[in-house]
Amino acid sequence: MTKLGTELIAWEDYLVIVTYFIVVIGVGMLASWWNRGSIGGYFLAGRSMNFILVGLSLFASDQGSGHFIGLAGSAAATGIGIAGFELNAIFVLLMLGWVFVPVYIASGVYTLPEYLSKRFGGQRIRFCLVCMALALSIFTKIASDLYAGALFIRVAFGWGIYSSIIALLFVAALFTITGGLTAVMWTDFIQTVIMLCGATYLTFVAFMKIDGGYPTAGKMFMTAVPSSTVKCSNPSLYPNQTCTAEYPKCGVPPSNSLHLLRKADDVNLPWPGITVGLTISSVWYWCSDQVIVQRVLSSKNLSHAKAGTILAGWLKILPMWLMVLPGMISRILFPDVIGCVEPDKCEEACQSRAGCTNFAYPLMVINLMPKGARGVMMAVMMSALMSSLTSVFNSCSTIFTIDIWCRIRSKASEKEQLIVGRLFVLVLVAIAIAWIPIVENFADLWRYVQSCTSFLAPPICATFVLALLWERANEPGAFWGLTVGLIIGSIRFIWESCYPQPLCGHENTAPSIITSVHYLHFGILLFGIVCGVCVAVSLLTPPIERKHLWRLTFWTRYSREERVDLDREEKTDKSEATSGSATEGVSRWRHLLSWICGVDAGSKLTPEQRATMEKQEKVQMSLIEEPLAYRACAANAILVACVGVFLWGFFH
Repeated sequence: MTKLGTELIAWEDYLVIVTYFIVVIGVGMLASWWNRGSIGGYFLAGRSMNFILVGLSLFASDQGSGHFIGLAGSAAATGIGIAGFELNAIFVLLMLGWVFVPVYIASGVYTLPEYLSKRFGGQRIRFCLVCMALALSIFTKIASDLYAGALFIRVAFGWGIYSSIIALLFVAALFTITGGLTAVMWTDFIQTVIMLCGATYLTFVAFMKIDGGYPTAGKMFMTAVPSSTVKCSNPSLYPNQTCTAEYPKCGVPPSNSLHLLRKADDVNLPWPGITVGLTISSVWYWCSDQVIVQRVLSSKNLSHAKAGTILAGWLKILPMWLMVLPGMISRILFPDVIGCVEPDKCEEACQSRAGCTNFAYPLMVINLMPKGARGVMMAVMMSALMSSLTSVFNSCSTIFTIDIWCRIRSKASEKEQLIVGRLFVLVLVAIAIAWIPIVENFADLWRYVQSCTSFLAPPICATFVLALLWERANEPGAFWGLTVGLIIGSIRFIWESCYPQPLCGHENTAPSIITSVHYLHFGILLFGIVCGVCVAVSLLTPPIERKHLWRLTFWTRYSREERVDLDREEKTDKSEATSGSATEGVSRWRHLLSWICGVDAGSKLTPEQRATMEKQEKVQMSLIEEPLAYRACAANAILVACVGVFLWGFFH
């Protein structure tokens, strides 16, 4: 049996990786130079991004190394069904461009907690959302990418996990601290191109190895069984262990491996969950998560924002071919390693008693790619890790600075906000490093991330949906709906975490109330509960006057009425609070520190520069579109939706 964990790359691969880092860091630093010295420049890239950068950044922010490892690994275990997570995003991205973004733009907000504060008033909902957003970012996005990156580095380099992760975190934090969103989005552009080119090449090589197309791969996958299997005495006791009534052994692919839509009682991907439950989680992720929406808010105007979501929708078709199918082929080529189920043999092969499916993609890279090309693919994997981490770091620093720090220090200068935002990235790095040992204990990374999302995201999704679409929703209704939902979701998450996933052949000791309700089905129930609580409480309490809702709901987004903010706190004059004092004789080390932090010590924006920036923001906040751009976006949206429907129908 092939053993993983030794160094398998040559000097040519190291040369490619070093060159990659030099190029990406150089481009990021150069791009960030054009938007330095302002909150808008650092956090929203000066609202100057075109649709290509927005679309590629959306795709790159989502496609972290967790996707390469998780999608390929899940595909190796259960087949093509996991591609439904990617195809579902096509339709939700269109919702982002046509329903959510116009409201966010019209409201003129920087962050999504800021939007809820304007919509409902008060601070308790905003503060609750900030804490939840930070927690979800740290413990799902950062955690999953770090763990997946650690697996790949261990296979390819033979390095220690901690030293490798700390090095990658350092570079990722350097991108964010020194550049802001502009650097992140330009580096995302380069990384996405590398990812697509490298993954496409590996897919072609993989298909040539099996000498056939998808039909051949499907047939061979169904017979890709390891030399030894473990019998399941009762298949219903082993969810996610690929045990079914038809295949009562671990290590044998499920009979529905080649279908996207499966029975409602399927233990892996039931069709109600993969259609409705997944859509609820996706609406939170794509439409109300700061990491994603921040990229769209950086667009030049609404047309570029819509076009960016369409481009991202087209790109979301690719993971099915570049990650899911290669994962299935990896099981075909290495059945005894990727399909292993006996704990002792799995530990011998990949140092994991829970199984080796997470190594499906790395094993393809180190076995199928030639020297030099392996370095490109390793750069691809690190690109995926870096783009996701830089996106999370930048967005988390944004919401912490604007939604927490500026609440504590209402008169904080712009320079102070920029420095605090960058220093908070260091805090995220420290938390991420401390979380690595915990992440290593999870056997099924993809299930952990998706179940955590299904337990915590539906309340946030319901709050945003009702805020945008139902004017009668008020602060008490939203707060109590969100609170009840988070309590129920947290109880389920903690309760289920107390019962780790059993190894194949071992009984699942979790109570039936957990095992009988799939996490995607639980997301549907939780969404309904939150909506019910919010509607009931809102109807029992006074409504918000319409004068406070102009341009804060989908139905009032075009209104030109003057809105009266619900927040009664006196606002500080930005012209006084954000201008740094120009002093002569500033020391050299302070000049250097100010440059690193993106502000110029002893200098201010000229009136012309400030007027240009304000003009850009006014154009971006306008919902008026050119007729040609409007029609082009609508036509492309319909086309990508039709392609998505076709794929669901073809592989159902």
